[in-house]
Amino acid sequence: MKSLAVMASTILLLSGMPVVAQDAAANYPNKPIKIIVSVPPGGGVDTVTRLIGEKLRQKWGQPVIVENRAGAAGNIGAETVFNAEPDGYTLLASQPAPITINPLLYKKLAFDPADLTAVAIMTQIPNVLLVRKDFPVQDGTKFLEYAKANHGKLNYASQGIGTTSHLSTALFEKLTGTKLVHVPYKGTGPALNDLIASHVDLIFMELASAINLHRNGTARILAVATEKRLPMLPDVPTMEEAGVHGFESGTWNAITAPPKTPPAIVAKLNAAVNEALKSPDVVDHFAHVNLIAAGGSAAEAATFIKSETVRWGEVIKASGIPAN
Repeated sequence: MKSLAVMASTILLLSGMPVVAQDAAANYPNKPIKIIVSVPPGGGVDTVTRLIGEKLRQKWGQPVIVENRAGAAGNIGAETVFNAEPDGYTLLASQPAPITINPLLYKKLAFDPADLTAVAIMTQIPNVLLVRKDFPVQDGTKFLEYAKANHGKLNYASQGIGTTSHLSTALFEKLTGTKLVHVPYKGTGPALNDLIASHVDLIFMELASAINLHRNGTARILAVATEKRLPMLPDVPTMEEAGVHGFESGTWNAITAPPKTPPAIVAKLNAAVNEALKSPDVVDHFAHVNLIAAGGSAAEAATFIKSETVRWGEVIKASGIPAN
C-alpha cells in the first residue's frame, strides 16, 4: 500500500506540477532575492522598488537586493532577468519601455518581453500637459484651438525617442490632426530645464515630476491625461474636457520575472507586493510624491501590459516612428 507521501507525489505528477516545483514554491523564499531595476538610481521606479523591497525583506526575513542595470532604454536589465533562472530569486522592476515599447522600436532584441512573467503593477503615474510659464494660452480648454491655429509651429520636448512623453504627444497628434515639432532630450532633467527656460513650448510628462513646477510657477499644467480630474489639481481640466477625446496617458512601474516562473511563486510575490502597497508608510510616501498605488492580481498585470503594448503599437505605427 502506498504511503500518503507517495500518493501525493503521484497526484502532483499526474496534474502536471512537478514535486520539485511544489517544494520550491512552498519554501520560497529561502535565500536572498535580487530585483534588477532597469534605470539608474534615484528615479521613480528605483525609489518605489526600494520601498517595496524593504517590505518584502521585513515580511520574509530574507535580504532583498536592489541592483540598477541601466542602459539601452532598459533593455540591459530586462535581458538579464529574461535569462535568469525562473525561480523567483531574480526579478525585474521597470518602467513601460523595456516590456511594452521597446519591442516596437527595436528591430532586434536579445530577449522577448512578451515571454516575461508578469508579477504586479506597483504604481501608476498619470501624464499631464505641461507648458512653459509664458505660454500664450493659460487655459487648458483653449489649448487645442491654439495648437490647431499654430499647426507645425509649436515645439515639444520629450525624454527621448520612444519614451512615454514622445508617444503621448504622438497620440495627441493622431487624435487631433495637429502637428508639433519634436525636440528629443536625453532624460527628464534636460527637457525640463529647457522648458523652464522657455526654449521649448510644452511636454507631456508624469504628474510626479510636473506638479511642483506648476505649484511654484516655473511651468504650468494645462490639462491632465486621466479620465477624471485629479484630487490634487481640482481646477485643472482633463484632456477630454479640453476637447481631445479618447486621450488618456500615463506611465507605470511593474515587476516581472523570467519566463516560466512557477505560478505558485508568482502568486506569493504578487500577494506580498499588494500587501506592501497597502502599508501605511508606503501609502503616505506615495501621497507625498503624487504616485498612485496600483496592485491587483498577476493575471491583471499581464493583461494590462499586453493592452499597453497594443495601444502604443498603434500609435507608433500611425506616427511612423522608425525602428532602431
